Amino acid sequence: MKKLGIIGCGWLGNHIAERLSNQYQIFVTTTTESKVDEFKSKGYKATVISFPNELDSEMKEWEAVKELDAIIVSVPFSGIRGVQIPMNDKRENLLNFLGDFTGQLFLMSSTGVYSQEDKEFTEDDQHAKDVESESFILEKFPQTNILRLAGLMGGERLLKNYNISGLEQLVNHIHYADIAPVIEKMLDNQSESKVYNVVAPIHPNKEEVINAQKNLPYDGERTTVGRTISPEKLIEELDFEFQYPDPRYFHL
Repeated sequence: MKKLGIIGCGWLGNHIAERLSNQYQIFVTTTTESKVDEFKSKGYKATVISFPNELDSEMKEWEAVKELDAIIVSVPFSGIRGVQIPMNDKRENLLNFLGDFTGQLFLMSSTGVYSQEDKEFTEDDQHAKDVESESFILEKFPQTNILRLAGLMGGERLLKNYNISGLEQLVNHIHYADIAPVIEKMLDNQSESKVYNVVAPIHPNKEEVINAQKNLPYDGERTTVGRTISPEKLIEELDFEFQYPDPRYFHL
């Protein structure tokens, strides 16, 4: 059985691990000692580690690195919505932890790397080498796949559960259940150095989504003007079909 590492196994990492654990032996990191037993009960090998904002001179290569076929980095290395903030020491800690890894590598990034203009964005609008929170890992590990995730939704994470403003704005969301299959396809394809937007292809506005999740009708006009992120490259290159293409129905 191949071996997969997930650095930063939180909400998203857990969902990915559950999907792939029947094909891969799972190695995870967590910042919380209390989660180790929970991970062990699922058959995962857990390491407690954190990546502080200050350089950790004691940071050594992850003991599991030599065994792993692929690693998913699911630790945030940018600010909220991809805003660029200084995290150089934190990033250096991660690079030291990865050591001399030569296998498949995935960085969970964000569609927040795109500006707030009302237009449709593709991967070509923002090259990874120009994004500080992505380029830092490519410099040492050029094989890294960058997945720019839209707003993470699904399960208890539904728009109706939040205090939302700007109801007329179009949404760029992704259901967690569609993220692991993307990674699964890329693992099978031995993909390297790819950049993909991972976002549901339908972009209703916030009010439409909330009304649908509350089982209420929507009487407003359907707007097509706004900031949207395109998943076309992902769909074409991976022949990918979304299980949840429409955020209005993420609750079903």
